[in-house]
Amino acid sequence: MSERVRLAVRVDGVVQGVGFRPFVHALADRFGLAGHVGNDAAGVFAEVEGARQAVADFLTAVREQAPRLAVVERVTAAEIAGLGETGFRIVPSPAGGGARTLVSADSATCDDCLRELHDPADRRYRYPFVNCTNCGPRFTIVRSVPYDRPATTMAPFPMCADCAREYHDPGDRRFHAQPVCCPACGPALRLLGGPAGDPIESTVDLLRTGHVLAIKGLGGYHLAVDACDDAAARLLRSRKHREDKPFAVMVPGLAAARELCEVDDLAIRLLTDRRRPIVLLPRRQGSGVAGAVAPGNRQLGVMLPYTPLHHLLLERLAGPIVLTSGNISDEPIGYRDDEVRERLGPIADAFLVHDRAIHIRTDDSVVRPFRGRAQLMRRSRGYVPEPVTAAFPRHVLACGAQLKNTFCLAKDRRAFLSHHIGDLENYETLRSFTEGIEHFRRLFDVHPEVIAHDLHPEYLSTKYALEQDDAELVGVQHHHAHIAACLADNGVAGPVLGVAFDGLGYGPDGTIWGGELLLADLAGFTRVGHLAPVPMPGGTAAIKQPWRMAAAYLDTAYGAGVPGLDVVRRNESRWPDVVALGHRAINAPLTSSAGRLFDAVAAILGTRDAINYEGQAAVELEQLADPGERGAYRSTITPGEPLVVVGADLVVSAVDELRAGVPVPLIAARFHNGVAAAIAHACVTLRERTGVGTVALSGGVFQNLLLLARTAEALERAGFAVLTHSRVPANDGGVSLGQAVVAAAQAG
Repeated sequence: MSERVRLAVRVDGVVQGVGFRPFVHALADRFGLAGHVGNDAAGVFAEVEGARQAVADFLTAVREQAPRLAVVERVTAAEIAGLGETGFRIVPSPAGGGARTLVSADSATCDDCLRELHDPADRRYRYPFVNCTNCGPRFTIVRSVPYDRPATTMAPFPMCADCAREYHDPGDRRFHAQPVCCPACGPALRLLGGPAGDPIESTVDLLRTGHVLAIKGLGGYHLAVDACDDAAARLLRSRKHREDKPFAVMVPGLAAARELCEVDDLAIRLLTDRRRPIVLLPRRQGSGVAGAVAPGNRQLGVMLPYTPLHHLLLERLAGPIVLTSGNISDEPIGYRDDEVRERLGPIADAFLVHDRAIHIRTDDSVVRPFRGRAQLMRRSRGYVPEPVTAAFPRHVLACGAQLKNTFCLAKDRRAFLSHHIGDLENYETLRSFTEGIEHFRRLFDVHPEVIAHDLHPEYLSTKYALEQDDAELVGVQHHHAHIAACLADNGVAGPVLGVAFDGLGYGPDGTIWGGELLLADLAGFTRVGHLAPVPMPGGTAAIKQPWRMAAAYLDTAYGAGVPGLDVVRRNESRWPDVVALGHRAINAPLTSSAGRLFDAVAAILGTRDAINYEGQAAVELEQLADPGERGAYRSTITPGEPLVVVGADLVVSAVDELRAGVPVPLIAARFHNGVAAAIAHACVTLRERTGVGTVALSGGVFQNLLLLARTAEALERAGFAVLTHSRVPANDGGVSLGQAVVAAAQAG
């Protein structure tokens, strides 16, 4: 007779809300084992008893055959005294204990649930909240851990007898699926402000007739219009106060996505991934999407349906819809029902709502393909709260930046990067920031011993950090945080040559940095190079009016002999005063910002003199550039320590060719290529000084796909290993992770 043993087993990772207990129950039945399994605040615990080989096979299967949404980080087991029991059961979750388990992200509707949704014989036919252990809401409905129904926003919906039978049946796909529900016992859909009748049919009719709809989703409300109706898209822009920034589009399926965009194998994987992000893809001409959806943009943000409600709407409409965050420009996505109806009332003609509460607002994630892998532009729904692995000897809170804010809470081996908060410029985003921190602290049982923050004293995230009096404060320079985030994203510690190009960051020398070359590791950095500083006339006004940066760069390059250009003529009444600001250094701080250099060239080439959203001039300059052009402007690199890249040289070359009648798309491309060449040249010089042969590229300017591709190519031709972002954004959405790993490295 085979030796009989009993083991106490613990499983760490994303193991709650993903069908892990039913999975363990089924394994125990398969291997003929007795015992029990349960959830607690640390994860999943189990005791299994049976033949030694069967128990060993069980442990292997736990590690290697986990459910689709599970992430098994560690399985530990210890022999304990046998009880001689028979049968295997799921036991209740014990109260108390520190929260150490991981919570699953929300996941798109699985194929099994879609089959039920479309089966007229199924009791969940056309029910817009169908879900199971393999899909549906998770993070957005969790109030606390352990993950059980009473700890979610499904608590107000007692299960009917049929759902309870599925929930308690170990052989059912919904065995211990916490959001399980059906039309008899679950959330219900309503259309407010629209015609009576079936809410989905009425919503589709309204969309077809040019109306703006507010639709409640997983992590908040969206605003929707027919994406082929130009008047409706323009109406939405007007009401939402979003003049130019592209809208995202949801399409019924892959065939529809292919009609709108160029879709390769990687794009298919991203579009159909369980996270269902918005995917930025090359746009097909003549696709039928209204011009007002993404004006002047070669790319289109496309996503597939990720909830049963989306599937029902898109199948009935049989065409693409604009699906953009339900907010007024610059505010976070709305998610509280009463507040949303008040704030979106002037925008939406009707509201498609339901009565399942959203506990934490979570906007859609945005990714793009780059060199064979996904590159996150906004990390939120579907990805959060999956952790990034690093070493954290102490509990850390990192407060992030002012724009595209995220925060990060970290302990042990995990950094929990938050969902996208947005720009901390109003009460709503600040409330989202502070409430989010408190929620994450409770959810993951993090008690910050160290609070990391940006050096900029006026950032609201910095002010929040400075108001905390129960932890050690660590200021982290903005561009060091960018490079540290790239290092953590790639799982390396450095040292590297870090190229941090963005709009602005507070420099320890009192200037505004933004075109930086750093010799950096996680613990520290040395500024070994930068773009030559120029005045920023009017301070923040120069960010919103790129022609001011054109004035600064042209004055730096030509002095009183500025050539007669359209940008000068368009702004001639204010030009002398703006130039004088720079000369007198009054409200004109010096900046090495790469973003401001791009703004200057964009204004000179006539893209725009004023912007409606952050980085707009640079975005349009990239769209203007001829992607087939390989010529590059040259810039002087002064050999001091730090070395200095003279950006004004690139401006002079652009002006010379503009005056010579060279087509603007060629000039824009040669400027991009010139910036890439200057980076590579500078890094070659720095490699000779430092011996470092790896370059990390980070900062919002590297959201520019043309610049990123050309810079990586130039560096690789020069023999460098190049690190770029993938799992966290290169923009300020990744800064909090960088702050966290810097604080941890310094604390260690």
